[in-house]
Amino acid sequence: MQRQIELKNWLATVYPDREFELNFAAADADFRRYFRAAFSDGQTVVCMDAPPEKMSVAPYLKVQKLFQMVNVPQVLHVDEALGFMVLNDLGNTTFLTAMQQETSEAAHKALLLEAIDELIVLQQASRTGELPEYDREVMLREINLFPEWFVAKELGKTLTFKQRQLWQQTVDTLLPPLLAQPKVYVHRDFIVRNLMLQTGRPGVLDFQDALYGPIAYDLVSLLRDAFIEWEEEFVLDLVIRYWEKARAAGLPVPAEFDEFYRWFEWMGVQRHLKVAGIFARLYYRDGKDKYRPEIPRFLNYLRRTSRRYTDLAPLYALLVELVGDDELETGYTF
Repeated sequence: MQRQIELKNWLATVYPDREFELNFAAADADFRRYFRAAFSDGQTVVCMDAPPEKMSVAPYLKVQKLFQMVNVPQVLHVDEALGFMVLNDLGNTTFLTAMQQETSEAAHKALLLEAIDELIVLQQASRTGELPEYDREVMLREINLFPEWFVAKELGKTLTFKQRQLWQQTVDTLLPPLLAQPKVYVHRDFIVRNLMLQTGRPGVLDFQDALYGPIAYDLVSLLRDAFIEWEEEFVLDLVIRYWEKARAAGLPVPAEFDEFYRWFEWMGVQRHLKVAGIFARLYYRDGKDKYRPEIPRFLNYLRRTSRRYTDLAPLYALLVELVGDDELETGYTF
């Protein structure tokens, strides 16, 4: 409440002699919160509150400037020291909300194809040296969230010697081909909750953690989502659509689709391991229970992929030992 009062006072200095109402709009998995300011003339803006003792707005500002080729929010006012920012309002209808309102497969496909088109625009603009590398150290740190938080905290288990061997085999097998993928700008959270329904091009949010890394990563984020799931055939069709569009756009994807689909699936394994760990950490460390019920979805993704590839057999064996081989029902925990 104190931060909201401070934000309101700061806005009064930014917009002197203009009356407005400030209402909560959204919160992120980190410490950021968003408020919508509605002025008496009907204009609205979105205000970001990023407590400076918890985080810096500098990464957001850097990537926002870099990602101008897509429809990111425009920064109207900012005070980095206070951690406050005013952005133009891209509305309050995310792609996820639109999909929940219109549940037909055709409607979902149309939105996802819009997202894919924007992703290709973003990837085409990629340049080396602009963003930190999505390197082995980052990938390893991310997937280690799985044993550190999901296994240790959610399951309350410690890996046995045999299970640690299976985990190490998984790491040694998984990471080299991911690091060998061609690199592009990676949004890192290119999901339907971070895409806004607009009259023209979709709005793109939550990009501040962007890196320069594997080309398949953002497509996995989009099509293997935490809060909505599609049939395998539906996803396969959209991966093919992306691959065709990417080839036509001159992006560095393989000439054979089978090879690209393997890139997509293996990249998914890395992301799913990370997300399962992050969702457990959000609950056990940060007290945020919104994400925990979705962990089974990622375990199902992991099992389906790891049993399809002989090289990933150690991961499948580990998952079976930890959580069994039956499909888990999303929305329930262990």
